[in-house]
Amino acid sequence: MEFAIKHYDELTKDELYSLLQLRAQVFVVEQNCPYVDPDGKDQEAWHVLMKHYGKLIGTARIFPPDVYFKKHTSIGRVVVEKTFRKLSLGKELMRKSMEFLMEKFPEYPIAISAQKYLERFYEDLGFYTEGKEYLEDGIPHVKMIFQKK
Repeated sequence: MEFAIKHYDELTKDELYSLLQLRAQVFVVEQNCPYVDPDGKDQEAWHVLMKHYGKLIGTARIFPPDVYFKKHTSIGRVVVEKTFRKLSLGKELMRKSMEFLMEKFPEYPIAISAQKYLERFYEDLGFYTEGKEYLEDGIPHVKMIFQKK
């Protein structure tokens, strides 16, 4: 597995196309959730690219403080291609994202807007739920926080 973390300005056209395609496949098609994925925030993010023999199989976007949550960094649009999901690669993708943020912004906790059904997945990575469940694009979500110890 190869990992790269690139700011939006560093992505090639093919990398951007591949990550948008993967996100649409999972979030729009598989989850049957019609929404506009390109939300104007990709340009503010670093993008984690997880490749297998050169093919993008997972991605996440990571944000500096105050873009999504006040006084927090953030991780979002975490996705792994369906055929690779049983290999714990989602956790590896999250760990790479978390390590990057903890190194670059050590004084800030990480906040995420997690799909409710993935709450246990994120708890296993050290996140805890804060606040009540809410709907985002018609899907139940919870705010979760990771505080470096």
